[in-house]
Amino acid sequence: MSKIIDFIKSSKTELDKVIFPTKIQVKQAFIAVLIVVAVIAAYLALVDLLMSAIVSSSLKG
Repeated sequence: MSKIIDFIKSSKTELDKVIFPTKIQVKQAFIAVLIVVAVIAAYLALVDLLMSAIVSSSLKG
């Protein structure tokens, strides 16, 4: 039982050391992730469009 109590105490001590992000930091990170995902999605859509055009033109003749 003492091991469990020691574990809980040390866990609480470690959690007190954690610096959680502020709302502004979370919002900025969220916006950055959205921008990166949008750019990658647009790039992949463009590549897909080009590859589709190449394949369909080579199948036509």
